[in-house]
Amino acid sequence: MPTIRILTEADLRALVPLDLAAVACVEEAFAALATKAVAMPPVLRLDIPEHRGEVDVKTAYVPGLSGFAIKISPGFFDNPKLGLPSLNGMMVLFSAFTGLVEALLLDNGYLTDVRTAAAGAVAARHMAREDAAVAAILGAGTQARLQLKALALVRPLREARIWARDHAKAEGAAAELTAELGIAVSAAAEASAAVRGADIVVTTTPAESPILWADWIAPGTHVTAMGSDAEHKNEIDPALIAGAAPYVADRLSQTRRLGELRAAIAAGTVADAQDFAELGAVVAGLAPGRASAAAVTLCDLTGTGVQDTAIAALAAARAAESGAGTPFTT
Repeated sequence: MPTIRILTEADLRALVPLDLAAVACVEEAFAALATKAVAMPPVLRLDIPEHRGEVDVKTAYVPGLSGFAIKISPGFFDNPKLGLPSLNGMMVLFSAFTGLVEALLLDNGYLTDVRTAAAGAVAARHMAREDAAVAAILGAGTQARLQLKALALVRPLREARIWARDHAKAEGAAAELTAELGIAVSAAAEASAAVRGADIVVTTTPAESPILWADWIAPGTHVTAMGSDAEHKNEIDPALIAGAAPYVADRLSQTRRLGELRAAIAAGTVADAQDFAELGAVVAGLAPGRASAAAVTLCDLTGTGVQDTAIAALAAARAAESGAGTPFTT
């Protein structure tokens, strides 16, 4: 009978830390999206507005990988008031040869956190200036922390600023990251102060109206927007999308529907039919990541199924090598 490997969040935290190997895994997935016949259907979304809840289901098949993942990812943004995390969920890994379930990854959203942070590092590696040393993070939750940690893997950071609507939360994150990363991380009272003079800006919030404005951004800055992954979300001033050189999507069809590009199209600053490069093409060398040292670049991350399949396959391969997890025979 088939055996399914069950992996808990604790197992997965030990198997897949946020490191350069995780960044490389996600980077290769983006390259595959641009160069291989990847099958990746649109995101299936369910909204539960009365509880500020949403559920995304994502998947992709990548030629060359022996398995494919289906991820179920709820996000309930009032959960912190209940002492619960905003994000949770799980992934199921299937054999690409037989369709049989090979592993249940009960990660409570951990693998999504890692692959999302790794995608931010991939965007910065290919779009930020090589000497980028000052980062600004808007938001102070789990993803804000991970985005800064991921940036520190690929750029020579010496300073960072964090802003959040809850200043005490920003102060706590800043203290934690200063100790962990060994760089000066401070909490800014205003978003504009956090962004001023930053080389890289990352937005990580579920905001429904802009928290980052075009006139705050200095020449040469790279912006990664990863909070908008639903039709009602919008963190970025639409003028910033229109002026980016380049604007890059993780998946153009998704950013037109769910990302910051959707808001820019709705505002009339970008034409509905305007074409843009995807991050995979930049990674594969098929499109430029930065027009000049003075250009403002922007990467719009909505999260892709190819990232989920890649990180799940990495976790399962490491579990098989180490014997981690619990085997279950059906």
